[in-house]
Amino acid sequence: MSAWLQTLAQRLQAGDDQVLVTVARAEGSTPRDAGTVMLVGATDTLDTIGGGHLEWEAIAMARVLLAGGPQQALLRFSLGARLGQCCGGVVWLVLERIAASDASAWQQRADALRHGKALQRSVASNGNGSAWALVAAEELVAKAELAGDVKTWSLQQTLVPYPFTVMLFGAGHVGAALVRVLAPLGIRLIWIDERDDIFTTMPDTWPDNVECIATDTPEADIAAAAPGTCFLLMTHNHALDFQLCQAVLRRDDFDYFGMIGSHSKRASFEHRLRDRGVAPERFKELICPIGVAGITAKEPAAIAISVAAQLLQVRERRALLGRLAYSQDDQHLSDQPATQSSEHV
Repeated sequence: MSAWLQTLAQRLQAGDDQVLVTVARAEGSTPRDAGTVMLVGATDTLDTIGGGHLEWEAIAMARVLLAGGPQQALLRFSLGARLGQCCGGVVWLVLERIAASDASAWQQRADALRHGKALQRSVASNGNGSAWALVAAEELVAKAELAGDVKTWSLQQTLVPYPFTVMLFGAGHVGAALVRVLAPLGIRLIWIDERDDIFTTMPDTWPDNVECIATDTPEADIAAAAPGTCFLLMTHNHALDFQLCQAVLRRDDFDYFGMIGSHSKRASFEHRLRDRGVAPERFKELICPIGVAGITAKEPAAIAISVAAQLLQVRERRALLGRLAYSQDDQHLSDQPATQSSEHV
């Protein structure tokens, strides 16, 4: 996930050197996948590479780097044999010390990612920190690849701009609870409500991956959404839900379409949609009621957790398809220099 890049820039701007810990390779059963990162400062840490003895060792080595050790290091951990963790796999970590004086460069990278650019980070055993470049974002898969051994190695990490987008309509209690659950996951959230002051009166401060839009033409946002967007309807107005439902069903390229409501609301909407010429076979694309099966609690937080789990299932399926597509064309990334921008970040 790419949300860490903005957080790192902010921590550097505060004047604190950081160590970026990256899971460069994960073999067998491991607590986190390749590409996972953790930030380590002099007195605190942010995010996790899986906890336990592995994380303790990584933090200890990161503090060595902060105290004036090498700028970067590669560590290999056998979780079962060396650390006694029951996962039993092997984890390779790349550690990179980053000076607070480099905050502006890292902010530039975070801004590029937030504005839809894809980035590739390269760091090697014989280098002086990571080098970054803008690359064409089309069809790239976020991933990390480690080559070489503990003495001579290189890591190439690809970051894509929020590859999973949820467009959420309705800023009521359930909508706000869902945003609180999804925002830390690095998902791009486009949160829409027709009430002009609804977002300004909220006590929460939302991260950069949450875009709040107050508009009286929400159908236009549905029409302009990117292919693969997930749509969620949970407004305070059933008539508005129905208008938006029709707008979503005019598309056939979404990954998920859910609407809060009961079985009776669904039946009513299906009847009205049929009267308006929507083919009945399209109804199966609408999930209503929303959320994973077996959770019947009605508290906003419970509904949000249930719906978030359903969306994460969609994200996992998409990631699996991306990995399968990548494995079928292992030359994909090696072909990227032909389309790589000359601009470095």
